[in-house]
Amino acid sequence: MRSPALLLSLALAGCHLAPSHVRPPLPTPPVYVAASDSAVTVGARAIDIGWRDFFRDPRLDSLIGAALVHNRDLAIAVARIDVARGFYRIQNADRLPTLVASASATRSHAGGAAAGIAGVGATTLDRSSIGVGVSAFELDFWGRVRSLSDAARAEFLATVQAQRAFRLSLIQDVASTYLASIETGEGIRLAEATMQSRREAVRIAQVRQRAGLTSALDFHQAESLLTQAEAALAGLHLTQARLNNQLFVLVGGPVPQPLPEPLPLTQQTNPIVFAAGLPSELLLARPDVIAAEERLRAAEANIGAARAAFFPSISLTGALGFASSALTSLVGSDGLTWSVGPSIAAPIFNRGRLRGNMTVAQAEQVIAIADYERTIQIAFQEVSNALAGRRYLADQVAAQERGTVAQRQIAALARTRYLEGVVGYIEVLDAERNLFATEQTLLQLRRADADNLVALYVALGGGAIERR
Repeated sequence: MRSPALLLSLALAGCHLAPSHVRPPLPTPPVYVAASDSAVTVGARAIDIGWRDFFRDPRLDSLIGAALVHNRDLAIAVARIDVARGFYRIQNADRLPTLVASASATRSHAGGAAAGIAGVGATTLDRSSIGVGVSAFELDFWGRVRSLSDAARAEFLATVQAQRAFRLSLIQDVASTYLASIETGEGIRLAEATMQSRREAVRIAQVRQRAGLTSALDFHQAESLLTQAEAALAGLHLTQARLNNQLFVLVGGPVPQPLPEPLPLTQQTNPIVFAAGLPSELLLARPDVIAAEERLRAAEANIGAARAAFFPSISLTGALGFASSALTSLVGSDGLTWSVGPSIAAPIFNRGRLRGNMTVAQAEQVIAIADYERTIQIAFQEVSNALAGRRYLADQVAAQERGTVAQRQIAALARTRYLEGVVGYIEVLDAERNLFATEQTLLQLRRADADNLVALYVALGGGAIERR
């Protein structure tokens, strides 16, 4: 009879019925749509720049650092790694035999009548035993257990990458919310200054009306400008309150105090220029893409397990130990006991169930491939959009700044001409409204430009490194 060690080595050398992993072709163009040649090759790699080096605002650094410690969703993602690791260890343990140590001691008593032997008195028997045993260890000739272990390992690695992807997403969410808060704060100061100026305009219009220089129409038009600024200010305060609440949820806990003063929007844009590289580089830089590929590996391993289930299952049971009626002679060659024996179970009447499991496994592979390709396409889209923003948003900001300067001059001229009696107040009304809208648009574009650079940084895989 072959030894258990030889049988074990045969089991470990069994075949593997899972399909070989082949990375699907890249489902995107070979280069980014909105990228020039210099955008691809010139600049720093985002994955090599720590988030503390990227963000210039120390107040934002403090908020992101607190969020990475206290955010509840991130804590859930970290705990899911431990769950996946535990499942992998459980599944991988089936690849090795489980040895169980046992020890027992019994004493039995039987009288002569109970023994059924006339003339025999009562007897008392002692029996002790110790040993180790293997119960129903599956010899993995067809690779079923190995495939299940591989699937659990891939799911564990996918969970690790999913946590990394969420971490980057959290950094981007905190930064985007913070930038929106900075924009809103500057909008509030703009609205307050505008409201103060328009109060003065209302006072002048009232004085001119009382002096008989203008009609009541000019006075009411000036009032309408003031109420416009008041309504805008109230809306901005509401937006600021909501953004602060959102930041509180994202951070999820206390922030080191006192916080540094925030930088203005004009200083939030980092001058670092990123090299976009090629779309194929996202396969190794983006944790969400890596996670999708690991889920594809898990689906392929499940196909191997489903295929192996069609073949007979061979299990090994064995025991080795000592047994004796006296403890003093328990261990020794006279008390040695052992047993070993294989068992085989072949599927006969459950082929329908097995075929159903195979269909499910194959369909899950198709889903995993589509999910992997979709994840790559989304990553490609995010990088392309951010590159387009880097290319055009700066031009928009520059044009809007020039337009704002011109609109301020128009408003100043309109007020002067009105006071000189050259034009009616309707021109002042239009100029003031246009100026307020132009200044608000400038703030929005500056925030969008800073937000776009953050999106490009994260889309290229930046943010994983933290340097203090």
